[in-house]
Amino acid sequence: MVSFRLEWISEGNKSTQYQQDVVTFESGNISTPTCKNKQIILVWDSPPQCVCILTKPNCKRVHDLCKEMILWLHSVSLSIYVEPRVRREMLADDLSMAFLHTWDSDEELCFLHNKIDLIVTLGGDGTVLWAASLFRGPVPPVVSFAMGSLGFMTPFQSESYRECLLSVMKGPAYITIRHRLHCRIIRHSSSSKSRKKQAGEEVYIVLNEVAIDRGMSSFLTNLECYCDNIFVTNVQGDGLILSTPSGSTAYSLSAGGSMVHPQVAAMLFTPICPHSLSFRPLILPEHVTLRVQVPEKSRGDAWVSFDGRERLQLGCGDALVCHLSSWPVPTACTLESTNAFLEGVKEGLYWNMRKLQVGKDIGLNV
Repeated sequence: MVSFRLEWISEGNKSTQYQQDVVTFESGNISTPTCKNKQIILVWDSPPQCVCILTKPNCKRVHDLCKEMILWLHSVSLSIYVEPRVRREMLADDLSMAFLHTWDSDEELCFLHNKIDLIVTLGGDGTVLWAASLFRGPVPPVVSFAMGSLGFMTPFQSESYRECLLSVMKGPAYITIRHRLHCRIIRHSSSSKSRKKQAGEEVYIVLNEVAIDRGMSSFLTNLECYCDNIFVTNVQGDGLILSTPSGSTAYSLSAGGSMVHPQVAAMLFTPICPHSLSFRPLILPEHVTLRVQVPEKSRGDAWVSFDGRERLQLGCGDALVCHLSSWPVPTACTLESTNAFLEGVKEGLYWNMRKLQVGKDIGLNV
């Protein structure tokens, strides 16, 4: 009997660079490799030298802790980057804060990942989303302290920031790899003048989701959906959510999508109030490219937002193309990633939290 093997291979690339044995067939048995622990840990080759602190704005508690953290990190000889807004605020409080670094342009921001070793966020999940949006390419490890209203991605407590940061900087530390979506808008040649004003490179990187909706229109959204250039379906309803696994516990969950472990490399396809009872959410593999297009004969335009920001209009013929980004976000966690995810679901969403039924009374009657 002839043995064979099945391999992953990059589309259009027959070299062995991207190959990996996944299934073998020997002696009449098909088997997969033994499942190994896929937990990721952070191990430093040398101690980190530079930290970037990103904060929730307009919060005195966050401002005070940020100042305290800056002074402590400076005392242990670390270089510190902050946003231009934060540097101005710190200098207004204390002119001795002139040692703080920042960036002056978008071009400098593009190369910031070459200068810093660790990102610290002070705020809620929105601050983590903001931090991820600043880095379109590689993202340094992120340590997030809970100082906001939502905390799925902020596992560390601000009261013990010194112990937490020392532990992460010493290593090893548990890491959750959070995938992102690379989104690109393709404008139709007959775009109206109002949409031509939205000039520039229309590329967006999202950590949670990209949502397409009907805006103020009274008509149902009509969207043509393609997967790897193959027509899939028409979305008729209030809209569509393309989500990462990290975003599966956000908007997608509210629209009926499943919760997915953040390290699962996948894309969630979730309709918003579809005009069909049989239209159910999908989970698609990591290698696909999705194209969502407003038909040229659509009754109305659509609107798209990226992680709840940058809301833009999509006119007839415009398309949104999404695929999994090559650059995920490595986030530090207090527990092994699966335990951390399950604890977050239970504590953040009160998942299946209910009173237990009273059991039988097994006491003896006397």
